[in-house]
Amino acid sequence: MPEGHTIHRLAADYRERFGGRAVRVTSPQGKFTDAAALLDGTVLERTEAHGKHLFLGFGGLGGSGGSDAFDGPAEWVHIHLGLFGKVRFGHRPAPPPTDTVRLRLANPEAYVDLRGPTTCALITDPEKAAIHDRLGPDPLRPDDDPEKAWRRISRSRTTVAALLMDQKVVAGVGNVYRAEVLFRHGIDPYRAGKDLSRAEWTAIWDDLVVLMREGVRLNRIDTVRPEHTPEAMGRPPRVDDHGGEVYVYRRANLPCHICGNEIRTADLAARNLFWCPACQTR
Repeated sequence: MPEGHTIHRLAADYRERFGGRAVRVTSPQGKFTDAAALLDGTVLERTEAHGKHLFLGFGGLGGSGGSDAFDGPAEWVHIHLGLFGKVRFGHRPAPPPTDTVRLRLANPEAYVDLRGPTTCALITDPEKAAIHDRLGPDPLRPDDDPEKAWRRISRSRTTVAALLMDQKVVAGVGNVYRAEVLFRHGIDPYRAGKDLSRAEWTAIWDDLVVLMREGVRLNRIDTVRPEHTPEAMGRPPRVDDHGGEVYVYRRANLPCHICGNEIRTADLAARNLFWCPACQTR
């Protein structure tokens, strides 16, 4: 499942290619046909991401959705890619869509196809607000407050590793960022949230902000510090379909870049956890 930086990158890509202009909207698969017909020919006014949720805001709809005094998106397409969703951008002329394309946006210069999402639904402003309300703060949303997450973490007996993956606590953090940020701060992933200090939480949040912004910029996850890159250490670069240089993620049974001890893995909350028991003792 894509982590939050990917969804913010998609929001920027949709905005760059289609924002502020009327777009053709179709659903070749047929599962979004009625909503696509309502949106066809309207303007993509805004794109937004919160955690792993993508929102495309359209204006100028008829009926209750639009008016002459329109100010901001009248309706939103809510997208959650889930495990199998894919987005593909391309230049016109667009090839004939396959019957797996849930949603296609197109203008004279470009097109984008959405396939296999867990969610692709037309929603109203109140429905969108309800989604935001149930999500935790997102390190990539400048106005989100880490205090909201800290209030839950500081009272919880749940492991900090599980809390970081709970989208109601912190939105957008997935398995890679969870494993890597805990390693970078030497924190045992099995520590209870209530045993985390306020200073430690602030350091984790600030680090996630930096790492995830770099993820948006580079479109990959890199978490190793300059002194631990392959060039600096004289080691082979990582080869993995997720790309990027990491300390522990998917490095089970390999030596730690810092101490040389074996990286461990275990199941936690139905996901694989990776950590170095020698470096992560706090």
